[in-house]
Amino acid sequence: MKTVADYNFSGKKAVVRVDLNVPLNDDFSVRDYTRINAVIPTVKKILEDGGAAILMSHMGRPKDGFEDKFSLKHIVEPLSEKLGVEVLFGGDCIGTAADAMAADLKAGQVMLLDNLRFYKEEKKGDEDFAKKLASRGDVWVMDAFGTAHRAHASTAVIGQFVADKVAGFTMGRELEAAQKVLESGEKPVTAIMGGAKVSDKILIIEKMLNVCDNVIIGGGMAYTFCKAQGGQIGTSLCEEDKLDLALELIKKAKEQNVQLILPTDCRITKEFSNDGEIIIGSNMEIPEDMMGLDIGPDSEKKFQEVILDSKTILWNGPMGVFEFENFANGTISIAEAVAEATEKNGAFSLIGGGDSAAAVNNLGFGDRVSYISTGGGAMLELMEGKELPGIAALK
Repeated sequence: MKTVADYNFSGKKAVVRVDLNVPLNDDFSVRDYTRINAVIPTVKKILEDGGAAILMSHMGRPKDGFEDKFSLKHIVEPLSEKLGVEVLFGGDCIGTAADAMAADLKAGQVMLLDNLRFYKEEKKGDEDFAKKLASRGDVWVMDAFGTAHRAHASTAVIGQFVADKVAGFTMGRELEAAQKVLESGEKPVTAIMGGAKVSDKILIIEKMLNVCDNVIIGGGMAYTFCKAQGGQIGTSLCEEDKLDLALELIKKAKEQNVQLILPTDCRITKEFSNDGEIIIGSNMEIPEDMMGLDIGPDSEKKFQEVILDSKTILWNGPMGVFEFENFANGTISIAEAVAEATEKNGAFSLIGGGDSAAAVNNLGFGDRVSYISTGGGAMLELMEGKELPGIAALK
């Protein structure tokens, strides 16, 4: 698979699928620049070679055609500032105005098309739609790792209609980071799995049991494991139909000599709210009218010790309802431990996108870990061993 480093863009127009699905504030200012920052090196390489870049992306989930709040026009200015080059706005991604602008685009220039998902053909993987997008350039650059697990028109199908196709720098970094954990990670290797449901993480937990020395389980899904072992979990989140699966995963871990580490205590309250009274209690003895919303201090200490002793770390999913300030302690403690292991102990740390990436960035740890994935779902599927359509299309 070729990357932009292997390609000379001199005199070429590159149609570049990027991921500019960034969160915006109420005034449409950018709240998090992670994804914008990620595309800059690829676009700069194209321009420095003497090429031109036609950028295309989605934003949000528009329901039926144009919606102003999902228009990429809102990020033209911040994108221009980051690139140091004026970004032209092409408007409608398959309109005649965009066609004309693309035809007139000169070397060193950048244009941005509006939201691809204003057209249902994008998510359907429509070939005619993909062909229209491809027709504007000489080469297709796929740099939107966050959507590489989708067989959409701009992320996979377009590959059929271009002579040249290469991966962008973001794609390359994501694949390299995943490989470091899956294949070449220095031991001890630790995976930290959080989030609400076991069902969302079954495949990756099973995969990690083949790779890791330690698998830490936190978040809402930990209560399914606790109940499976006879614990009383009150009204805590639980997947009743996954109790046998939880026991099976515990058994597999033992058979493969992997430490599967569960919380011992948690922060308990009566309602799903930031404001109720909080008590610290055992994960196995939660009162019947109460629920656990975060790991407790003993679990924090236990998890931190394992993390600080690790040389390769994957983290996917928060330890509790970190959106509530009073239940963010567990997630903060994990972020601190991962940062310390990286900075002081030389560990390689991969934050697997989604809520974990948001937590690390929002808590100010973004520059203290090795790599933060730009794609939660895509990174999960890659780590599970699946072939992603957006990567297969580049081969």
